[in-house]
Amino acid sequence: MKREIKTTLDGSKTLFINELNEGYHSHNGALQEAEHVFIKNGINNIKNYEINILELGFGTGLNALVTINEYLKNDKSHKINYFTLEKYPVTEGEIVELSYVKHFNFENSEKIYHEIHTLEWGKTHSILPNFSFTKFECDFFNLENLDLPPIDLVYYDCFGAKVQPDLWEKPLFEMVKNKMRIGGLLTTYSSKGSVRRILKELNFEVTKLEGPKGKREMINAVLLNEGC
Repeated sequence: MKREIKTTLDGSKTLFINELNEGYHSHNGALQEAEHVFIKNGINNIKNYEINILELGFGTGLNALVTINEYLKNDKSHKINYFTLEKYPVTEGEIVELSYVKHFNFENSEKIYHEIHTLEWGKTHSILPNFSFTKFECDFFNLENLDLPPIDLVYYDCFGAKVQPDLWEKPLFEMVKNKMRIGGLLTTYSSKGSVRRILKELNFEVTKLEGPKGKREMINAVLLNEGC
């Protein structure tokens, strides 16, 4: 499917698929959405020294960039192992045109942005001290076949349910749960009632939070012990 690049309301860009009428990020602001959902309500709530992050899916690489930016702002106070899945990688031309590096001022941001897109799939790379990065070119439903450490934090950033409803149903959430550590956090921009019910059925404690600009609510879900 053909993708085009659009500028969102905070000045950052996103990819848009006209055939699906679906963008990779909120038109109200790609950058502010990523920072609100995955930094403010995601990694900033994880206090472990070593954090295993699972992202569905990698897309434009923006979520990885905001995570790297946060890691560097905090004086590298964590060890991060970042795992991400993507079935349809962006092209070199799209990487250049998205030009996310202009929104970040950390050292070697342009080099790192290029690396996360061009490094070999299926291998673990040390992109910064104490920050490893592994990406898998596969369908999300191949998740159960991947050998991952227990996941502390899930960035659940799939396309919306109106265009890919199977990504918001119990089978995929169950696969994700099976990769998570007890007490692990799943964060997503969605606040659908059906998603909340599925997560509760799977023994998550679900909390509705204020959403990013233009969206009233989002979800955080913490995996509980089976006895809870």
